[in-house]
Amino acid sequence: MNISLLLQMAAEAEPDRIGLVCDGHRWSYGALLGAARGAAAHILETGATHVALLDESSEAAAIALFGAALAGVPYVPLNYRLADADLGALLKRVAPACVIGDVDRVQRLDPRSGHIPLSRGDFVACAEALAVGAPEDPREGEGIAAQIFTSGTTAAPKAALLRHANLLSYILGTVDFASASPEEAALVCVPPYHIAGIAALMSSIYAMRRIVLLPAFDPDAWLELAASERASNAFVVPTMLARIIARMDAGHRPDLSSLQAIAYGGGRMPLELIERALALLPDTGFTNAYGLTETSSTIALLGPEDHRAALASDDPAVRARLASVGKPLPTVEIEIRDEDGRVLPAGERGEIYVRGEQVSGEYRERKALDAGGWFPTRDAGWLDAEGYLFLAGRADDVIVRGGENISPGEIEDVLLTHPSIADAAAVAVPSVEWGEAVGVAIAARAPHPAPSEDELRTLIRNRLRSSRVPERIVVVDALPYNEMGKLLRREVKKLFQTG
Repeated sequence: MNISLLLQMAAEAEPDRIGLVCDGHRWSYGALLGAARGAAAHILETGATHVALLDESSEAAAIALFGAALAGVPYVPLNYRLADADLGALLKRVAPACVIGDVDRVQRLDPRSGHIPLSRGDFVACAEALAVGAPEDPREGEGIAAQIFTSGTTAAPKAALLRHANLLSYILGTVDFASASPEEAALVCVPPYHIAGIAALMSSIYAMRRIVLLPAFDPDAWLELAASERASNAFVVPTMLARIIARMDAGHRPDLSSLQAIAYGGGRMPLELIERALALLPDTGFTNAYGLTETSSTIALLGPEDHRAALASDDPAVRARLASVGKPLPTVEIEIRDEDGRVLPAGERGEIYVRGEQVSGEYRERKALDAGGWFPTRDAGWLDAEGYLFLAGRADDVIVRGGENISPGEIEDVLLTHPSIADAAAVAVPSVEWGEAVGVAIAARAPHPAPSEDELRTLIRNRLRSSRVPERIVVVDALPYNEMGKLLRREVKKLFQTG
């Protein structure tokens, strides 16, 4: 099957129903399908091997995604925030591509690779013009629906491949067709080059929930759009939710009575933040969604009832689940393994492995699945006795002090209990005596001053073992995050470089 089936089913069921809203323009499912078919005709005419999007979220993202699927070529959303050198290297890896968005940048960075660049407006107009008489049956191609470049740190980004079968397994296993009423709307503000943005388009179209796109996130714009479009659902990353809650606490509270559900993911959610969000929006159901690009989005969920039960419980084990990512989806399996590949029992930390039809584990460069079909996520974590999954950062982020493995998360959790600390990160720093030691970067909570180093070390020593006491401490105005709310630990480590 082909992911274009999702849009085709929606268009055949209710062609005139509004499926997408962006910058005041409204698209019906029938119009979206027609444009996707027109886009496929254009892609086939050009002979492009990929369809790349170098732009913010708009109707062009949906048309390009499904147009590429119909044409049988991979859809490649590119991070328009990348530096020129990095973006130019990625453009060369997908040539010749039909590139939608920043024409000037494509022509400047990679003028000799045979790309066919079109601005957003020209692409949409071309797709609409070719809609009549465009091919309706999808081409098979390589069976690759999307190619998403992972963020590289010390090496070139890997090209993660998601096949139609992977994406459809996720959507068909988690969403009921046409399950949304005509009044329901999903507010989408994540970048189109992230798997969450692609999953939001597909799942909302299959549910027939109107998609309301916010091309560039701003908390005031988010609040106003949620109110004016009567959004029923939304997905945010923790840094976005923090800014939304801050604006609400400052008194900016438009009518959000229609907001039934908010899903969040993509980064670590501070307990204080989710507790405040639950208090401000008591009638909204919150869901923590954990997933990766290579797993076609979500593989574990902490649902609304889990949030409420954890918040109301006096049992420390149940209360702790508010910091978990919930239980695995019924369609996937999760194991925790040690460095030797041994499956660990509940409560023991190790690397998270996942298996299921939605799990690709495939890169253009290589396949990452083991012989049993398991994918090593490189995320560290553990399962509690009831099967709730807890994250402990990236496996590569573990601090190895004198042969002892230390999770940054356990130190950060303790630091964040201090009322004067707004944010904290623990990383490995070089140590002559121990090989690696703990370095801590903190941001103070205005208007409070940062705690003294002695106070911080005493806090850690009293709550954890002495090996967790930081050797070095720096105070910053704010910690570095990417646009999806992930802490950039490599940038934090630079704060400790000297000379």
